[in-house]
Parts: sequence; structure tokens; C-alpha cells
Amino acid sequence: MSDSTPRNQSAPSATELSGEDGRKPSVTKRGGGPPATRGRTTIADGVVEKIAGLAARDVLGVHALGSGISRTFGAVRERVPGATRSVSRGVKAEVGEVQTALDLEIVVDYGVSITQVAAAVRENVIAAVERMTGLEVVEVNIAVSDVKLPEEEDEEDQDIRVQ
Repeated sequence: MSDSTPRNQSAPSATELSGEDGRKPSVTKRGGGPPATRGRTTIADGVVEKIAGLAARDVLGVHALGSGISRTFGAVRERVPGATRSVSRGVKAEVGEVQTALDLEIVVDYGVSITQVAAAVRENVIAAVERMTGLEVVEVNIAVSDVKLPEEEDEEDQDIRVQ
């Protein structure tokens, strides 16, 4: 049998390994790809809820997030020493590996267009969540639970006493 390649080849010389211009050839590093692709990143629902809550509050015409009851309980909780304001109140997120869906409950100021406020909230929330997490936002459902009238006092501003 004749073979086109000799069986006993000598080892390649240093110039053959380094290429004609003297540089070393590119070598694939061990580990299977660039470092940024090695491993998995998971994002908790609460992280997405906070981002969405802050982004929704930035929209002009949004008075508050959450229902009246959740805002009342939140105001009571905030009066407890050491407690912080809940930025995710009124926001529920379902986070998958690459996508997320959000439900927001908002209170709008009287006199604003609810459809325009909802559209602006949707745009702001989607932009913030996708930019910060890299997740695809598949839907943002918005429920308007109340309208803040100019003469109404905020439930959060009332003197709520914990007994």
C-alpha cells in the first residue's frame, strides 16, 4: 500500500510553527470560548421588580404604584425604625432564563391621559429592564387602580399610628 504522507515525519521547525512573519499562530484557549460566555447569570424576580418600579415612578402622571391597601400597609411599614421604602410595591415580575413579563398596578394623577401615561410607563419600563438585565421584556400589563384627585390627601402622608 502506498501512502501519500510519510509515516515518519520530523517535528516542524520553530519558523514553521510561528508562521512566516515570526508571530505565533492564534491558539484557541481552553474552556470553550470567551470568558464572558462561560457560566450562567440568573436574575431574581425582585431585581427586575425594583428596576421596573423605579422606571415606572419616573413617568410624569404616575402618582404611585400599588393598590390603596398595599400603599397603606407600606406606609405603616415605612414608619418602623430601620425600614426602607419598597420600590417594588405594585410590581410583579415573572423572570425566565432570557425573558420576563411584568404586571404593574399604578395610580395616576387626575387630568392626565391614562392611555398616554400607560404607554410611557410601558416604554420606560421596557427600556430600563432590557438595558440593565439583558432580558427580553415580552409584556408589561398595567392596571390603573385609582386616580389621585388634587384635594385628596395621600394615604402615605396621613398620620398612621401603629398600636
